[in-house]
Amino acid sequence: MVLIVTPLRLLSEQMAERRPSHLISLLGPENLIETPEGFDPERHLRLGVHDVSAPQPGFVAPSPEMVERILDFAHAWDASAPMMIHCMAGISRSTATAFVIACERNPHADEVEIALAMRRASHTAFPNRRIVAFADDLLGRQGRMLEAVEAMGGDGMAPEGVPFELAARH
Repeated sequence: MVLIVTPLRLLSEQMAERRPSHLISLLGPENLIETPEGFDPERHLRLGVHDVSAPQPGFVAPSPEMVERILDFAHAWDASAPMMIHCMAGISRSTATAFVIACERNPHADEVEIALAMRRASHTAFPNRRIVAFADDLLGRQGRMLEAVEAMGGDGMAPEGVPFELAARH
């Protein structure tokens, strides 16, 4: 059970190398990509969302409905092959999504352990707090998911993340 996080620029290369069964794209609606050629559109979740932490005019902010779509999509993943998750830089929206899926797949795991595993895998990961907050509420984690991403530190100031993997089971 592996989740792979990558920036958009390296998506084609990572898909060819890692051969995921499922793909999640989190990009601004103006940048949203089509399903890669040869990939099953049913296994590609395309979400037009900006990397913002609060609603702002002209931007699509993450919503509880979007997080529900992520969780529903992840439920259909049998984990026999990796799931790839990308946003523009591979730093915020995609890392938040990977963290959310890992927490959902591990209902009894310590959220801090999952967050610190992500930090060990990526020094640039800085999960979008709005996505994490909605997931925390939907999964009944009582603020522990938000506390965990705060505990992992970081500042999100890198221009682009380096692809990394996170175990979906901890």
